Amino acid sequence: MDLQHWLGRAAHAIQDWADTFGPYRPHPSLQVDDDRFADAFEELTGRLKDNYPFFHPHYAGQMLKPPHPAAVVGYLTTMLVNPNNHALDGGPATATMEREAVARLAAMFGYDTHLGHLTTSGTIANLEALFVARELHPGRGIAYSADAHYTHGRMCHVLGMKGHPVPTDDRGRMDLDALEDILRTGEVGTVVLTTGTTGLGAVDPVHQVLPIAEHHGVRVHVDAAYGGFFTLLADADGPEGLPSEPWRAIARADSVVVDPHKHGLQPYGCGAVLFRDPEVGRFYLHDSPYTYFTSAELHLGEISLECSRAGASAAALWLTFQLLPPTPDGLGQVLAAGRRAALRWSQLIEDSAYLELYQQPELDIVSYFPTVEPATLTAIDAASARILTDGMNGPDPIFLSTLKAGREAFTARHPKVTADADGARILRSVLMKPESEHHVEDLHDRVERLALGPALKAV
Repeated sequence: MDLQHWLGRAAHAIQDWADTFGPYRPHPSLQVDDDRFADAFEELTGRLKDNYPFFHPHYAGQMLKPPHPAAVVGYLTTMLVNPNNHALDGGPATATMEREAVARLAAMFGYDTHLGHLTTSGTIANLEALFVARELHPGRGIAYSADAHYTHGRMCHVLGMKGHPVPTDDRGRMDLDALEDILRTGEVGTVVLTTGTTGLGAVDPVHQVLPIAEHHGVRVHVDAAYGGFFTLLADADGPEGLPSEPWRAIARADSVVVDPHKHGLQPYGCGAVLFRDPEVGRFYLHDSPYTYFTSAELHLGEISLECSRAGASAAALWLTFQLLPPTPDGLGQVLAAGRRAALRWSQLIEDSAYLELYQQPELDIVSYFPTVEPATLTAIDAASARILTDGMNGPDPIFLSTLKAGREAFTARHPKVTADADGARILRSVLMKPESEHHVEDLHDRVERLALGPALKAV
């Protein structure tokens, strides 16, 4: 789609709508001279060059990519109106769009009933889920994987709850025996499971934890902020298909969080939280003497801890879902490309004499490290750091990231490595752009050359 064309159409459409309310004179205090604006704009665009090329397939570092053009057009068009989805009075059209978009997310996870809304981030979405958990089980804490996002420990502190990190197995998933030990104490009211850890993309066994949680009378919250949309690949045909059990089990979890600003092709910030039981809305009840006056319907601000929220985010997600719905044939095809890229690169690494796979990718995150002699954590750490830096600073750069793997986690996966340090940085590549599928071989070749490093220069 021609982005410039549609942005022009957006400006005209909103102006035509605005003109129906009659003319008025903008206040002179808002007027800015074109020359002054040009100077400021030139400085802005110059400063924006101090960014990494998140859009390019050679960027395989952090969980960053540009939004879909439809999301950009939807956001910018709506931003010209600037609705606030706190109340129907602030954004009647976008409030409806938000409900429709959230309903599609709920359907994606298999929820028959739901209460939910968009948030500004996965962090806030998880805060809301843990807030409800505290209200339902006062005085009891939260158990979460030791590899879960740091959000959970931080939000437990904010909410005055005790956090219980649960050790992980040799694939980065919650250890079920360790979870049982913690639940037997009776100190936990909710278990947080992660479907797609931000480090390795590990998927906790939701289907196995649910009966354990039920036995101990605790709730289950799923943090699917990163990996949630991969439910669209559950039992998909082809190599990209994922085992369905943990993904289908999300439908029985008490709540789930997902970030459309990751695999949902949205601009920052767009998170979402959904509860299976709409009755938890009672914990949000409050009264505002000046915002809820045009409708007796439930306002989004009455089921959210946040107040003002950009209606533009809802419009962007709604428009994107009209074109690329959260279905296997829609967004699922975008995620499938990244998943295939990860599988292809992992195979290339397994066949390489210069790189070694840290663990098999479960989603679209590939973790690996350079082969070194002697094979020690210290040497691996230094080589990984060098590859990261040399890759970014080369004449035709590539962008990776590193992950600190602890001594026990590393040696559990690679017992032949000498543990002479507390841990080591490994290389980590996030292949969340579908274009990565067509650039994997090039990326692999470049990383192999970087791994050779000084040896290559000596040849």
